[in-house]
Amino acid sequence: MMMKYLLLFIVLGLVFFMLGARQRGGGEAQARRDTPPPPPAPPRPKAIVSCAQCGLHLPQDEALPGRGGVFCGAAHRAAYEAAHGGSSSS
Repeated sequence: MMMKYLLLFIVLGLVFFMLGARQRGGGEAQARRDTPPPPPAPPRPKAIVSCAQCGLHLPQDEALPGRGGVFCGAAHRAAYEAAHGGSSSS
């Protein structure tokens, strides 16, 4: 008597396992093949400025602010401010 229930339990388990495997494997794989992945978002453009000393173009977030404009480095900022007297009385 106990063997009948054990056999019934095993058969039902196999049926549910087979149905679940078919639904998981076929449905998701088919959906992944049919829909292409979304394209990556394009990078946002950066504001570009030019160094007041040498004219080099660089992103605004990398530029150093100073008297007379923005600069590509501390040396150009110092050179510009030394050459222009450091005052803006022009």
